[in-house]
Amino acid sequence: MAKKSKVLERVRQAFSDHKVDYDEEQEQIRIEHGEIGKGLTLDLPRLESKYENKGEDGFTETLAYIQETFDAMKKQKSLSGREQMIYPVVRSTSFPTETEDGRTLIYDEHTAETRIYYALDQGKTYALIDQQMLEDEGISEQKMKEAARFNVRSLATPLKADDVAGNRFYFVNTNDGYDASRILHEAWVKEMAASVEGELALAVPHQDVLILADIQNDEGYDVLAQMTFKFFGDGRMPITALPFIYDDGKLDPIFILARKKPKKDQ
Repeated sequence: MAKKSKVLERVRQAFSDHKVDYDEEQEQIRIEHGEIGKGLTLDLPRLESKYENKGEDGFTETLAYIQETFDAMKKQKSLSGREQMIYPVVRSTSFPTETEDGRTLIYDEHTAETRIYYALDQGKTYALIDQQMLEDEGISEQKMKEAARFNVRSLATPLKADDVAGNRFYFVNTNDGYDASRILHEAWVKEMAASVEGELALAVPHQDVLILADIQNDEGYDVLAQMTFKFFGDGRMPITALPFIYDDGKLDPIFILARKKPKKDQ
């Protein structure tokens, strides 16, 4: 508990101008912004894990994320004339479907593990789009979603590759906030599926990475499982630790029990 208390105390110090509450039963920190009357809820065990894994850099990253979120809350969320700044974002199925003040978020079901939400880009962060925002500005849900899908197709897809145990792994990691969203670029994913030698698998462990894997042997599934789980634990916005098999336009979660770790020299 000492480590958790240390993290909690540092959050309180960093946001001493705001109301900071701790729910011991849920192990969550709630920060209410004093000026805008809105807040942010943080999972304390995840903060502790990030601090243990990344030290001061991890904690600084978290504080920056909180501040960027509050800055976005204070900005005007007008959609009119900003359709080119709307993007789909991938979240877990446990992600809320309403804002904390009761507004219904716009989302679509995606897989058994994921949903698609929609966001207005605001520079260093973004605001999720809710039903009230569309109604206030007279924008149809269909038009908004079409704009988001078009915009995600315009994003670059730079790939970094790594070969492990006879399998090739590709990574999209631009840190633009929409790396995981590229899994929704259907034409590009289809091209990747046609280019691999084995089976195409994909993973979206958190919002800032998309993993694609050319699985050519059984060990490849183990490597992918270990890799996805590690990324899932490191991300500031985790999505799912389960990878997917791509099959003719469909994404099916695969449950893998990792049996062995790959050798470093493979």
